Amino acid sequence: MKLFLREHLLLIVIQVIQCMVVPVLFWLDGYRGIGVGIYAIFLSIILLSGYLIYQYGSRRKFYQRLQNSMETLDASLETTERSPISEALDQLLLSQYQLYQEKLRKAEDQQDEHLLFMDRWVHQMKTPLSVIELTAQSLDEPESSSIREETDRMRNGLNTVLYMARLRTIAEDFHIKPVVLSKLIHEVNQDNKRFYIRNAVYPQVKEERPGITVATDEKWLFFLLTQLIHNAVKYSSGQAGNIEISIYEELGECVLEVRDFGIGIPIADQKRVFSKFFTGENGRKYRESTGMGLYLVKEVADRLQHEIVLESVQGEGTVIRIIFSPTQNLTSM
Repeated sequence: MKLFLREHLLLIVIQVIQCMVVPVLFWLDGYRGIGVGIYAIFLSIILLSGYLIYQYGSRRKFYQRLQNSMETLDASLETTERSPISEALDQLLLSQYQLYQEKLRKAEDQQDEHLLFMDRWVHQMKTPLSVIELTAQSLDEPESSSIREETDRMRNGLNTVLYMARLRTIAEDFHIKPVVLSKLIHEVNQDNKRFYIRNAVYPQVKEERPGITVATDEKWLFFLLTQLIHNAVKYSSGQAGNIEISIYEELGECVLEVRDFGIGIPIADQKRVFSKFFTGENGRKYRESTGMGLYLVKEVADRLQHEIVLESVQGEGTVIRIIFSPTQNLTSM
C-alpha cells in the first residue's frame, strides 16, 4: 500500500489542487453559490477514490511483489496479475533468472574443473614424494631424517590443499557409518608416528570404556583428528613431552578430546582461532602457521553436525573437544 500511495502521490496532489481551483474559478466568474462547488469537489473525490481503489485492487499482487523481498530464487518465476506492467515485470524477472542460472552453471563448471585439477595435481605430487622418501632411506643419518621430515611436511600441505578443495562438495562426499573411536585414534597415531618422534611429543590415549562408537564419516573425522594432533604437537614441541587423546561420555554425549600442555592460546585470540587465515600471536612465532587448520576443522565439524569446543590457558595448554550429539552415539561394539 505504501508503495502504491508513493507512486500516485503526484496524481493525488494534482487532484487536491484542482478541487481548490474549481470553486475559485466559479467565484471569479461571478457565481456565488457554494452548492455546485461542493458538488464538484465531492465528484472529483469520488472519481479519484474509485480510480485508486480499482488500480490498487487490480495490481495488489504487483505492488506486494515489488515491496516484499524474495526468500528463494525460484520465487522470481511466480506470476502476478495479467496486466501489461505485471507481465513486463514477470518477463524481466524470468530473463534475470535465466541469466543468473547460466552464469551460475558456468561458475560451477569452472569450480569443478579447478577441483578436478587440484585433486589430480595433489595425487601426482604424492608419487614423486614417495620416490624421494624411498631414496632417502638409502642415505645416512641425519640427511635421511631431514629429507623425510620435509617430505612429511609437503604431504601434509598437499592433503590440506586437497581437503580445502573438496570442502565445497563435502556433502556429496559423506559416508556416514559406525566408527569405533579408539580404532580411529590408533590409525591416526600410526600415521603420525614419525611426526611424534621428530618432535619428541608422544600421545597418551585415555578411554573411559572400550568400544565407544559414533555415527560419522570416518575419512573426514580422520582428517579432523589429524589436524588437531598436528596443532597440539606443534605448539607443545620442546615444552611438554606428551599430549592426551581422550574418549569419554558426558551427559549422554560422546566426547573426543585432544589436550596439549604447550604454550596455550592468548585470550584475545581464542574467539578468532577458527577464522580463515587467522594465525594470531602464536602464528607469528611459528612461521609455518597458515591459519587454515582450525578453520577447516570447524567447517568440517559443522558439516558433520559435530560441536567443537576450545578451552585454553596461556602457558598451560589447550583442550579441543569434538562433541557428538546423542543421536550420533551408538552402543558399544
